[in-house]
Amino acid sequence: MAATVKECLELQLLEVEMLLSMFPKEGEMQVCDEQAVPRVQRYLTSSEAALPPQLEYSVAVDVGESKAKVELQVVLPHLYPHVAPQLFARSDALSRQQQLQLNTGLASYVSSLGAGELCVCAAVQWLKDNSPPCLQNHKPPPGGPSKEEGFKETFHRLWIYSHHIYRQELRKKIFDCARKLNLTGFCLTGKPGVICVEGIRENCDEFWRVIRYPNWKHISCKHVESTETEGNIDSLRLFPAFEDLQFQAHGDYGLRNDYHMDLGQFRQFLEQHQSGHVFQILFGVEGKLSNK
Repeated sequence: MAATVKECLELQLLEVEMLLSMFPKEGEMQVCDEQAVPRVQRYLTSSEAALPPQLEYSVAVDVGESKAKVELQVVLPHLYPHVAPQLFARSDALSRQQQLQLNTGLASYVSSLGAGELCVCAAVQWLKDNSPPCLQNHKPPPGGPSKEEGFKETFHRLWIYSHHIYRQELRKKIFDCARKLNLTGFCLTGKPGVICVEGIRENCDEFWRVIRYPNWKHISCKHVESTETEGNIDSLRLFPAFEDLQFQAHGDYGLRNDYHMDLGQFRQFLEQHQSGHVFQILFGVEGKLSNK
């Protein structure tokens, strides 16, 4: 008999509780949306509740004598464990090639487990057992991670447009994710909402995956700027940090706080950061500079 969504979600909550007991310290295990678990619980106890979003969380694992951290990022389909989870391991202590090898081995291990088995705890233990050799072979020189000779990194800048950005929990997710992935840029709150992130391509791609998944409607990546470099990517950044961008609002329509941002001021901000050309890409018009 095929497993139901509710049966699968019950098992997912059991595994989350188990992981929380294994990693009780602050920062060890983080659920991407703090309302995700309560929503799953409501769905399980109510016959009328809407299907909750998929559970997403990360587990930071100390490995080896150096206690370097490897973070396992987890996305659970509604029918997990009968459908494979999305797992990705990352660490600042690993080169791109080492990280790829580690994830290839992790995927092979998880696929070898029996169908229908909870496997995130097993994946965490596999990382503890198999990450140390990678970390021992990676010895960054003083001043930062090593680069393979002739190794080129791709610098990305994503321009993301949303109909609006209001909710505090969504804004927190955006800022937490940008900070975690070492991305700079900004988030323009209000209506419309605009996000710019810049940094290593893989980190930008991960940011885009995290914030849009699973249920953010009316959001699109309008433009990508990409540059290959063998040097320090920080020299390519247009923004020194990831900032909360807010301008004078036009209107306040009741309880929804449905306000429109001053796009003239936003256009001026883009011009100041060598990005005036993006205004037309985002909004389809050239726009005029604010006189303020």
